[in-house]
Amino acid sequence: MQQALAKEENHPLAGTKMTGSDIIVQVLAQEGTDVIFGYSGGAILPTYDAVFRFNAETNESMPLIVPANEQGAGFMASGYARASGKVGVVMVTSGPGATNTVTPVRDCMADSTPIVVICGQVPTPAIGSDGFQEAPIANIMGAVAKHIFLITDPTKLEATIRTAFEIARTGRPGPVVIDIPKDVQNWEGVFQGKGQLPIRGYRERIDEIAENLLADEDCESFYAAFAKSKRPLIYAGGGVINANAHAEMCKFADKFSIPVVTTLMGIGACDTTQPLSLHMLGMHGTAFANYAVDDCDFLIAIGARFDDRVAAVPPKFAPNAKFIAHFDIDPSEIHKVKTVDWHHVGLLPQAMNKLLDFGVNKAKISSDFSDWHSHVADLKSTYAMNYDKNSEYIQPYAVIEELNKHAKGEAVISTGVGQHQMWAAQYFDFKSPRLWLTSGSMGTMGFGLPAAIGAQFAKPNLVVIDIDGDASIRMNLGDLETVTTYKLPIKVVVLNNLGDGMVKQWQKLFFKGRLSASDKSLHMKDFVKAAEADGYKYAVRLENKTELSKVIKEFMEFKGPAFIEVMIDPDAGVYPMVGPGMTFDQMITGDYIPSRTAKVDTKTEVDSSEMF
Repeated sequence: MQQALAKEENHPLAGTKMTGSDIIVQVLAQEGTDVIFGYSGGAILPTYDAVFRFNAETNESMPLIVPANEQGAGFMASGYARASGKVGVVMVTSGPGATNTVTPVRDCMADSTPIVVICGQVPTPAIGSDGFQEAPIANIMGAVAKHIFLITDPTKLEATIRTAFEIARTGRPGPVVIDIPKDVQNWEGVFQGKGQLPIRGYRERIDEIAENLLADEDCESFYAAFAKSKRPLIYAGGGVINANAHAEMCKFADKFSIPVVTTLMGIGACDTTQPLSLHMLGMHGTAFANYAVDDCDFLIAIGARFDDRVAAVPPKFAPNAKFIAHFDIDPSEIHKVKTVDWHHVGLLPQAMNKLLDFGVNKAKISSDFSDWHSHVADLKSTYAMNYDKNSEYIQPYAVIEELNKHAKGEAVISTGVGQHQMWAAQYFDFKSPRLWLTSGSMGTMGFGLPAAIGAQFAKPNLVVIDIDGDASIRMNLGDLETVTTYKLPIKVVVLNNLGDGMVKQWQKLFFKGRLSASDKSLHMKDFVKAAEADGYKYAVRLENKTELSKVIKEFMEFKGPAFIEVMIDPDAGVYPMVGPGMTFDQMITGDYIPSRTAKVDTKTEVDSSEMF
């Protein structure tokens, strides 16, 4: 921090008079911004021009990436942030430009993803006059963002931009929106090269959490319970990845040989190829992960929030756990859904290091969980993922398995939302964090393709694959052209089951097969021709099961943007599945994954309020 402050104090342009738009760009550069995603328009033109001039002077050090619409820009910034761990930046105009980013802002808030959205606004004197392309962004975004700034005092512009980045990346990360009137962008003032707003209350809360170190007495009580455990289990969430605590968590897990399950957002926190990795738990988690949660006697929740897709019936979640410990950075998550026996609110890397050090050097814990490991291995073997391998149709699971042979757990996988999202989560391997990008809490269709674009800018040397559905990719199909425009070697896979697959699955299970507005078998969309029209040199439709391996190999080895549409079994389902109001022991495992309980009758209707 001291080095950063020193750098600010010695900024070579400090004391220079410049426009507000130039000040914005200089602060963005100071904050390490290396790409901006956005769409121009009248109210943001001064800043777009400033970015143009900056890039002309710095050899395109901050390129502007233009999507098909502003929602795509928001998801690109989100994909960039998730893949890099840095703050993604969006720059849009006023009115519809800004309102088009509401969904990605809420999506980032729900998944704790740090982005900064810079919106143009009508001139300060015109605010509230219903001027052309005016919208009350402060009011709209205030409900969905981590914080919103409306800058009416140009002398606070520079400090506000820096503070927005600070808020976005610190504590529990999230999106910050800055609404900047056009006259503030055109204002001229002196660039200070340093300075932030005096947000004392926020910083005190952040400092309090950072300074709340795990005490010896807390470690003693933790290990007193741990010593009695025969079946401990780590339940890791997206907070582990957001906190960059995966290495510390894995050291702790490895030292005491504790199996690990992860949430959808926690995928990659633990190498899924390792024996003690049980992959994802929850509504569509692996059967063996869910059964392990049922069987454990000591549950350690790290950066996870017991959300409804994991703990659908909180009192019956982890029913045999005699002790539940909870690590988180957000105090509001403690006891919010599930009452726990022990908790710590603080920075995860420090907490994991302290806990491990205390266990080894002071508590001198020696653990033998060989019986538990045998039980876990048996769960993984008996209740392994499986499907109909003799079907005449192309099975989506087989497509993912074939792609996984080439990706080898080292590619960035982005997804839309629906069945394809869950198949990707279940069947891909991930050897490290920030390789899995998906819209978790919001479940936003259309996320996959623009997020893949952002991820490719974050990790230009890695293979990036967008796994999408025919319904989900329609939401932001225009960004196929964005991929080819910027010559990004992104691999796009559309698993086409002729409709809203997840919706159809629920309708078949719980609504007596009435496919209300979810069947797209009569739609005329030709995805391959659309991809070719947008400049894809490799665009193929796969319909023959015997050609699966050959086509996937060609697709993955193609240099440059590649597109493949796979016509999959339209009746393929996502299993396991924990239905509404069900517990893990009532899990629906389908026809090809064993269940250790009687099959559940799913032919009855449920209240539509429980849908999804």
